[in-house]
Amino acid sequence: MKAARAIDARTTCLLGAGLLVSALACADAHAQGTFALGSANFRDGAKVAAPQVLNDNGCTGANRSPQLTWRNPPAGTRSYAVTVFDPDAPGPGWWHWAVANIPARVSALPENASASGALKKLGALEARNDFGGAGYGGPCPPPGKPHRYVVTVYALGVDKLALAPGGPAMMFDHEIHGAALGSAKITVMYGR
Repeated sequence: MKAARAIDARTTCLLGAGLLVSALACADAHAQGTFALGSANFRDGAKVAAPQVLNDNGCTGANRSPQLTWRNPPAGTRSYAVTVFDPDAPGPGWWHWAVANIPARVSALPENASASGALKKLGALEARNDFGGAGYGGPCPPPGKPHRYVVTVYALGVDKLALAPGGPAMMFDHEIHGAALGSAKITVMYGR
């Protein structure tokens, strides 16, 4: 009987220690926070301002890619990717920007990183947007109902994706999703 009580006490201690370790791991993960995306140019749910709007097709913006900042990436993040997609465009939607191979040490992109050469200096690659050009192509929907633009930063579990600069954004998106550990989003609006 004493031996059975000793075994039960040892099992209880081991289970208690295991629960304590699990609780501490959960507390540490919660303290780290959620992977989040912010921007000096975009507020979730707000209208896109002229500096980020396309300067073509009847739109008169400055076509500057937005400033972006992210924090609390998932453990194991080795690089980042960023996309801007319009799910309200006719057909399968419209790709405005896709960037991959942003080094893990980077947690922000300056405004106009696409056209300024800042992404190339980081060794990042930009896709061909659905306007047919490489890099960022700002919002410019047809007149009518405003469109949503989903800006997403992805934490990737690889250093680099096997992509060629100027490849189709849809191909970038496919490869990004295959290596994603997590993502953070902002959705903005634009109409004319």
